[in-house]
Amino acid sequence: FACMGFTQLWLNPVLENAQSSITYHGYAITDFYKVDPRLGTNESYRQLSDEARKRGIGLIKDVVLNHCGSEHWWMKDLPAPDWFNMGGKFVPTHHVREALQDPHAAEVDRIDFTDGWFVETMPDLNQRNPLLATYLIQNTLWWIGVSGIDGVRQDTLPYVDRRFWREWMAAIKREHPDLRVVGELFDADPALVSFYQGGATRFDGVDTGIDTLFDFPLHFALREAFAKGGSLREVAKALARDHLYPDASSLVTFLGLHDVPRFMSEPGASLDGLRAAFTFLATARGTPLVYYGDEIAMPGGGDPDNRRDFPGGWKEDPRSAFERAGRTPEEESVHAHVRTPLRLRQQTPALRRGRMVNLLVRDDAWVYARVHEGT
Repeated sequence: FACMGFTQLWLNPVLENAQSSITYHGYAITDFYKVDPRLGTNESYRQLSDEARKRGIGLIKDVVLNHCGSEHWWMKDLPAPDWFNMGGKFVPTHHVREALQDPHAAEVDRIDFTDGWFVETMPDLNQRNPLLATYLIQNTLWWIGVSGIDGVRQDTLPYVDRRFWREWMAAIKREHPDLRVVGELFDADPALVSFYQGGATRFDGVDTGIDTLFDFPLHFALREAFAKGGSLREVAKALARDHLYPDASSLVTFLGLHDVPRFMSEPGASLDGLRAAFTFLATARGTPLVYYGDEIAMPGGGDPDNRRDFPGGWKEDPRSAFERAGRTPEEESVHAHVRTPLRLRQQTPALRRGRMVNLLVRDDAWVYARVHEGT
């Protein structure tokens, strides 16, 4: 793990999902204080954090505060009548994200977006209730304290009232000023994504305080260019929108993650394209994230096929791609290629913190430099 240049480990949610069905993803939580017994215990989660730190690896906890599972005990014994949005009845969100960023939007559109539910099995929590807000803030602080995690990945950022994020982040920073939070806003429009990064007070009077965000706009541009044969100029255009962010240099960049089909399942994807995309990811601005299995070119279509098991790790597995002897020649060619620029990045301050300067931008060619004063 460390030999690849990785410094953090992000797991999808590990808390209890005691639902009758569709529990593989971990996002329908039924106990916010308990690790799912199919994965381990609270103690084993702390042990994972401690053992990772001994190896120079931090642990990032996937936190879900927008909703819970429909079989959470709250559904049978409401702590307050307004504990859930929409009167505790399933009304779907319309997913029109710009309703929150649009200063001219009707209030009903904002409410329908934030208060609507994703699906019937994930009741939408009402963070405007002060008791629930306090519960969720204290729960996050508790997990940080007992698990020793180094960071938080916050799920479904725009579907929660922005004032709650401001209070949640302020509480985290008071207790753990060095802990970093990366938020998810799944959209290709940088104007929408940037609206949620901390460091700027927006028209609604709120600075969320969120440290950084997943760079979905760049992700979609990378897929078009390196998997589908699109223009490199479009990738450069995505970075030209960096002025919208309070701090674009801290954005988390990626080729894939659990919510999208894998790179190698895109029409037109190739090993050469994947290797070139990883080269860009390791040398461009931002903090690169590698979705497990992409480093060996694993295929995978829509959810849940994109979350298939990595080969190896269990005695029943016919081979282990964790070891070089267990990787196919094609897998090893990608693995070795990914390892080289990531380790170079780790050793080169300019690749981690330097300014990105374009020298030549064309549809089929892009030359840029990373410039860091003093190196």
